[in-house]
Amino acid sequence: MNNKEFITELAQRNKMTSADAQRWMNTLLGAMAENFQEGNAVQLPNFGYFEVKKKMERVFVNPATKQHMLVPPKLTLAFRPTMQTKEKIKKGGDGNG
Repeated sequence: MNNKEFITELAQRNKMTSADAQRWMNTLLGAMAENFQEGNAVQLPNFGYFEVKKKMERVFVNPATKQHMLVPPKLTLAFRPTMQTKEKIKKGGDGNG
């Protein structure tokens, strides 16, 4: 499902215009992005938990040249689904979207 299809589905389910649904999504994603930039986690009930994790620096060995290189530390975004979400995925969804 691409962005346009998702916005259309969201608008239909909530009986709103596509423009309103797009603004709502932009607001939601903007708020989430601000929290991630501050290093805060975001929990969406009945869906999952997003958190910023720091990966430590490590040594990487190029298999072709056997050269050792240092990979600097970086921040990554991790997602942990709730048990409900995991069960829905295992069962192939619950049939009502």
